[in-house]
Amino acid sequence: MKRPGGAKHAPFQSRLADSATNPSHRNGAQMTEEIRLSLVELRRFTVNLLVNNQFSSEQAAAIAAVVYAAQRDECHSHGLYRLFGYVQSVAMGCANPVADPRAIDHAAGIVRVDASFGFSVARGMPLLTEKARTAGLAALMINNCFNLSALWTEVEALSETGLAGISMTVSQSAVAPAGGNKPLFGTNPIAFAWPRPDGPPYVFDFATSVAARGEIELHQRGDKPIPAEWAVDSQGNPTTNAAAALAGAMLTFGGYKGSACRQWSS
Repeated sequence: MKRPGGAKHAPFQSRLADSATNPSHRNGAQMTEEIRLSLVELRRFTVNLLVNNQFSSEQAAAIAAVVYAAQRDECHSHGLYRLFGYVQSVAMGCANPVADPRAIDHAAGIVRVDASFGFSVARGMPLLTEKARTAGLAALMINNCFNLSALWTEVEALSETGLAGISMTVSQSAVAPAGGNKPLFGTNPIAFAWPRPDGPPYVFDFATSVAARGEIELHQRGDKPIPAEWAVDSQGNPTTNAAAALAGAMLTFGGYKGSACRQWSS
């Protein structure tokens, strides 16, 4: 269950903006200077950084909302760290920073969003909510979205309106199936949420790998070992080296059961 509260202040490396625009700093010298930002300051910083790197205000605000939620709930693999990738993906021409998503009324219980290779699908949420309340059940299909980041933010928002929601997506091959030693599946995360009569909604978000890929990247960045059950190296051997794990394959949670969940979510 996701924590209803979380940190009120977020650790922040003061050279983040420079590193986001200069990939050589991502794996270079260790950053040692640390300041702390309130969550309000963090959201403002995120928007300003993205706008200054060609993102539209709408795309920047959508990303900032996810970064805010991730830092609030101490999910650092989807917080400030992700800004590196967002900015670099635009610099490399892979993503559209000024995407103008279209919410399409596809059928009685179906909404389709063409994200135009951007990062936000927020425009589809009001119509999805309306259809769910009218029909009792509705689905949102997403096409041409470069990156969804964390899934729980959308289902959490749905649960706060009194609806239950489930979200799934696929990703590039990074995970070996049970008994395998080469990447075949994505981390294929699943998130779900439902409201409760007393207290915050129940919200769950997890990758079908033992750990999120971002967690391994953070271990690599901090020069920290990972648990041996997280991944194998390129030769198929268990490894505690984060860099070797990223070059090899991540492992499923729950052995063959997690492997089956991954195939289902594909």
